[in-house]
Amino acid sequence: MRFRPCIDIHNGQVKQIVGGTLLDENDQAKENFVSSEGARAYASIYKQLGLFGGHVILLNGKESSYYKEDVRQAMEALKEFPGGLMVGGGITDENAKEFIEAGASHVIVTSYVFKDGQINYHHLQKISDAVGKEHLVLDLSCRKRGDSYYVVTDRWQKFTKQQLTTTLLEELSTYCDEFLIHAVDVEGMANGIEEEVVTILANAKGIKATYAGGVSSYKDIEQLKTLGKNEIDVTIGSALDLFGGKLELKQVLLQVKR
Repeated sequence: MRFRPCIDIHNGQVKQIVGGTLLDENDQAKENFVSSEGARAYASIYKQLGLFGGHVILLNGKESSYYKEDVRQAMEALKEFPGGLMVGGGITDENAKEFIEAGASHVIVTSYVFKDGQINYHHLQKISDAVGKEHLVLDLSCRKRGDSYYVVTDRWQKFTKQQLTTTLLEELSTYCDEFLIHAVDVEGMANGIEEEVVTILANAKGIKATYAGGVSSYKDIEQLKTLGKNEIDVTIGSALDLFGGKLELKQVLLQVKR
């Protein structure tokens, strides 16, 4: 288990939001934290601590007037910590290489590989070919509907018809290096993890995955470690002291390494 840092950028600012409130209309989101620092400052902290594999997520759609500033912030972070960060948000086969050449270790993709609620294998192969399997992360963030979890796209606003299952993860691992999974229903809530999602990840064989969503205590980290068989990585947003939360980063790092 490793700790993966994050830098979420919305409306050109580093923020922590409640995931389920994100809307393209008027670029809305319920905010937990808005930083006075830019993305580069956080990248500098992560570089100093040697925290590789962090996620820079652009939360505005490409049509938003803020997207260009989101990208500028991301590029500043990559410049500060080349090879240490991944970038997701609005990534396609056409612009993916720009982020890799700017210093991203990986690009993170969701919406581009789905069409009409299903996986578009043509797009999936194109993006994998564009940057190489070793530079691709698939974000299969999910929300619960009925008794199952379904992958959601377009900044977590649209349900697909694709259930999150161990079989799906194992199949898609042939196209990508690893997975990022936000449990969107608890994202930004700091009210406990989605145990069922963690169990799905832990039961998939031969994959690398990072879980995000709801971590609010050191106990949650221990629970995630146990359920994830010490193999599922974790990222923490709103609950972390860097973003105004009560969990101290240094203690989190100690907890993860135990």
